[in-house]
This record gives sequence, structure tokens and C-alpha cells, in this order.
Amino acid sequence: MTGVGGFTVVGAATVAATSFLRLERLHLSAPDGTAVRRDVVRHPGAVAVVAVTGDGADGAVALLRQYRAPVNAEILEIPAGKLDIDGEDPEDAVRRELAEEAGLVPGELRLLADFYSAPGFTDERMRLYLATGCTPTERVPHGVEEEAAELVMVPVGDLPAMISAGVVGDAKSLVGLLMLLGEQG
Repeated sequence: MTGVGGFTVVGAATVAATSFLRLERLHLSAPDGTAVRRDVVRHPGAVAVVAVTGDGADGAVALLRQYRAPVNAEILEIPAGKLDIDGEDPEDAVRRELAEEAGLVPGELRLLADFYSAPGFTDERMRLYLATGCTPTERVPHGVEEEAAELVMVPVGDLPAMISAGVVGDAKSLVGLLMLLGEQG
């Protein structure tokens, strides 16, 4: 197998698999020859979207207050979802997730960032979009968490204080909201 940075994957085995995640145990050879074992979560990837209605400082951003089982808490976050439909284009996934979760259709859609969410344990790649000129459509929640989620429209001008106060605390939302604020100067 090929190596990167002096590390070579010499073996891999699936430890567990779910409907969309797979836990793999990797066996590596380090640059000094040391044998290393790492457990890695394989993920199909995801999309997230900063959805803005209105213009500039007069606009509002769609956030969801949604229960997240891994942290047993409600989190205020931007709409997002897995790339779990075979062959689905990420932009189509963003449009689908935005309608399902927030009941919005983007006027314009632009890729803001493409990054690994937590490369210390997973290969999940997040594609983050900006949707402007959003207009209402029927909200079609998918799953019990989305059905229970509350849509919160936050004025763009309120975002800096919310971020500073720790009201928004997940990485994808912080990246997206800070990029939006950075673009507005």
C-alpha cells in the first residue's frame, strides 16, 4: 500500500458497520518502522449551508435548535446533512437539506469551504455553502430530530454577540457564520 509522510497503511479491517458509518482498524508502519494501530470512522461526507434571507446587515440566517444525541443537548446550528444518497451532487444535497430542515429554497448557492470535520478520528469531509436570496417553501423534516427541531431566524447583526457568548458551539456553524461575517467586512 502507498505511504504518506513516511506512514504506510499495511492492513485494514472493518470492526463495525452501520447504515452509513464504518469503523475501521488500520495497521500502519510509522517512518521509524514502528507498528501503529489506529481506529478510524469512515463517513460518506456531509454538506452544510449558511442560509440568508434579506440583504446584508438587514438579512437573517436560518439556524436550527436541534437535539444531538452524542452530546445529549440541543445545539443551535446551521442546516446540514449527510451525503448518503448514492450519486447525489453536493449542491443538490444542500438544496434538499435546506428545504427539509429550514423550509427554504436558495436564490444563489456558492461553495464557501471544503474541509475535514475532525481528521483525528474520521474521514468526514464537509462541504460548506452560502445560500443567498432564500425564499420560503414547505418544510419537510426527515427523521425525529428534524421533526422536533425549531427553526430560528437570527438577524445577521446579532451573530457576533451570539458567537462570542458561546450560543453557537459546533464547528461547521462557527466556520460558516464567521465566513459570512468576514465577507460582510
